[in-house]
Amino acid sequence: MALLTLGINHRTAPVELRERVAFTPERMAEAFAELRATSGASEAAILSTCNRTELYLAGDDDCAPMVLRWLAGFHGLETAELEEALYMHRDGDAVRHMMRVAAGLDSMVLGEPQILGQLKDAYALAREHGASGSFLSRLFEHTFSVAKRVRTQTAIGENPVSVAYAAVSMAHHIFADMSRNKALLIGAGKTIELVARHLADAGVRDFLVANRTLERAQALAESRGGKGIVLSEIPEHLPDVDIIISSTASPLPILGKGAVERALKRRKHRPYFMVDIAVPRDIEPEVGSLADVYLYTVDDLRQVIEENIRSREGAAREAENLVAAGVQDFLNQLRALDAVSTLKQFRQRAELLRDNEIDKALRALRNGGDPETVLRSLARGLTNKLLHEPSVQVRKATTEGRTEVTEWLRELHQLDALDADATTTPEKL
Repeated sequence: MALLTLGINHRTAPVELRERVAFTPERMAEAFAELRATSGASEAAILSTCNRTELYLAGDDDCAPMVLRWLAGFHGLETAELEEALYMHRDGDAVRHMMRVAAGLDSMVLGEPQILGQLKDAYALAREHGASGSFLSRLFEHTFSVAKRVRTQTAIGENPVSVAYAAVSMAHHIFADMSRNKALLIGAGKTIELVARHLADAGVRDFLVANRTLERAQALAESRGGKGIVLSEIPEHLPDVDIIISSTASPLPILGKGAVERALKRRKHRPYFMVDIAVPRDIEPEVGSLADVYLYTVDDLRQVIEENIRSREGAAREAENLVAAGVQDFLNQLRALDAVSTLKQFRQRAELLRDNEIDKALRALRNGGDPETVLRSLARGLTNKLLHEPSVQVRKATTEGRTEVTEWLRELHQLDALDADATTTPEKL
């Protein structure tokens, strides 16, 4: 079975394209059904985050063109729009890519830990929809094990260098003393939880958390001494906040230019700092054109992030070594599984030949045959049957110049050891 990874990420595609290729939770069931029905992939998993959309597939070796056409069509794009930003990895390279992603080595923020959780969620979703079979399940489980070793055996995750941390760091360029500022966090997922933690560490004490479900918003807000609201209440509270950081899975913008314009009139030129981490974006891009609004997307955080990853570069080299070992270990496991299947077939064939010869011998005995003659005939017949096809193939291979087959035969049956025993036998006598 062939393994294929196909996708786009923050290095190959701008946010404008990434948000068009993102998968919303509401369409995942449809996506899995279509993908497996039209692409030639028997197993599939989909990872969709603010920085990447990737498909992990097991199936036909030539399924890549069909997958590309499906991906473009599913999102209403022309195939050509995707091709320039698309990357593909096959078999061993696909294994290595997934492990690097899980370890945070392919992230915008080197070593960031959230991607591992997102990959686990993608695997769980694939299993929930019956899209992940034994092959992908084995790969995901092994990948998670490698990522855990990277986390525990290297220092790649020691310093806070996440997208959330970078977003809060940028706020210092606008507000020198953030203890005086009120923050509105839109969403209540893991990224926003991390943002809230870093804002609190930076001195912010006044929090609002807006979410589709009030219970989740209240739970996160109350953990920081703040207040939870639903998304429809955002315009009412907009004039009172200074920092807005958003990360939801909404397919449409949550905060528009009109609402921000109305809030600005009441703020008397007090600036807004906004970071839109979501893909698709939660804040209309036109908001950034307004005076006194400093709006950044996930792509704008790159410079801040790059300044903070130098301390992780040594750990990254160690992590790459662990990934390389993990890839080799997984491929060895696959080869071992192939050997088990081949050995099973080999044994089944030998047992069939054995049963045929035993049946023939039993018939001879029932017909009054001499037992010794029957036994010798059985042994001779079984030996001939077992050795006939291998002998034919070895002679054929040797004639064709494939002399390594003869060497494999000598290794499999330890013929060199037999030759050595034959040489030493007279001396022993």
